[in-house]
Amino acid sequence: MAGRGTPATAVLVKQKVPHSLHAYEHDPRADSYGLEAAEALGLPPERVFKTLVAEVDGRLAVGVVPVTGQLDLKALAAALSGKRAKMAEVSAAERATGYVAGGISPLGQKKRLPTAVDASAAQWDTIFCSAGRRGLEVELAPTDLVRLTGAVLAPISTA
Repeated sequence: MAGRGTPATAVLVKQKVPHSLHAYEHDPRADSYGLEAAEALGLPPERVFKTLVAEVDGRLAVGVVPVTGQLDLKALAAALSGKRAKMAEVSAAERATGYVAGGISPLGQKKRLPTAVDASAAQWDTIFCSAGRRGLEVELAPTDLVRLTGAVLAPISTA
């Protein structure tokens, strides 16, 4: 892999989790970084997941959903035993995770946030999510992602 690792890749190596990294040339003008990743890597977009940071009852939390869907904020709140959710400010998300928007990984965040992974992830042997920077995806088993993030698996995406 060209370049140095990320906190996300460091967690995977330290925990000896089987994974593979997939780099691609990122275009900062892309409308959707997630769809860009799916297209660049020749993957079904339902198998590529984006990491979104929201506020649930005033506290930051993470929703991991397919790039083809939207985060259902009500479902995220319910999955994390909260009442209300709204998208977090980009600056707050970047500060809490240590990653830049468009490259936020659910793994290796500065502060471990409550996390929910969309239930659709379970249909795949492996899924793809950001490895901690734009243009770098990590492929891993959804069960490993859930275990490493302490996530709940719940239907939190709308098509």
